[in-house]
Amino acid sequence: MSTDLPTIELSTGALIPQLGLGVWQADDSDTEKAVEYAIGTAGYRHIDTAAAYGNEAAVGRGITASGVDRGDVFVTTKLWNADHGRDRAHRAIDASLERLGLDHVDLYLIHWPLQNRDRMIETWQALVEIRDAGKASAIGVSNFEPHHLDAIIDATGEVPAVDQVELHPRLAQRDLRSYCATKGIAVEAWSPLGGSGSGWGADSSPNTLLTDPALTGIGERHGRSAAQVMIRWHLQNGVIVIPKSVHEERIAQNIDVLDFELDDADMAAIAALDTGARVGAHPDELALGARD
Repeated sequence: MSTDLPTIELSTGALIPQLGLGVWQADDSDTEKAVEYAIGTAGYRHIDTAAAYGNEAAVGRGITASGVDRGDVFVTTKLWNADHGRDRAHRAIDASLERLGLDHVDLYLIHWPLQNRDRMIETWQALVEIRDAGKASAIGVSNFEPHHLDAIIDATGEVPAVDQVELHPRLAQRDLRSYCATKGIAVEAWSPLGGSGSGWGADSSPNTLLTDPALTGIGERHGRSAAQVMIRWHLQNGVIVIPKSVHEERIAQNIDVLDFELDDADMAAIAALDTGARVGAHPDELALGARD
């Protein structure tokens, strides 16, 4: 198994491993063990967490337990919706760093844009200050549509390094990816395997990607699972991908995607699966956890 992870150069010049481990919906015990295994044994060098996940402390413990030097691990966390606003954002990053046991994160993201343009811009300016203070090496956003990105860029002149969005074969986000390419914004996928259960957005659709005949058929031809096919699809599309798992077998399987390649026919078959169906909420509709 090759673990020579590909990287993407961010607008800051930093290199982000293109494949990482997500820990959404993982409890403390599972998170600590998964992070330790992913970094210490499976070869991951990129962990994605968030204040809202409630497991930042476990991520920090897992990184320490892995025995891998902190400088070799790319750590992302996110500002939760209740902490929008300049003062709250500054307090929030300090709290996240304390929980993680770190003096800085490699990437700090606004978790959701919410529905308050002025507050969103104020929060983005706070992240610029957080970056300039050395508490985050790079800053970005999550779940931002082009109009959200235009608003913060036009107001501040500061372009996010990353936009992390729901992205998988049913929601390929082609227009957003094209927009981000024109701005030098790297795109990162959450729920890259289509999510779990029946979804949680107003117009969510159950995830059937892991059993989709097109994906399982491609997997059979390559001797891979549908999940591995989807992760490889993200990599070949230049998207950063952070599949979540707390199971060692799946964590190892998800990174074992670097020694095969999807051909043009495979990529075309996967492209045909794009229906625009979401697992989560549309960013223009969500205000979960926001406060005045």
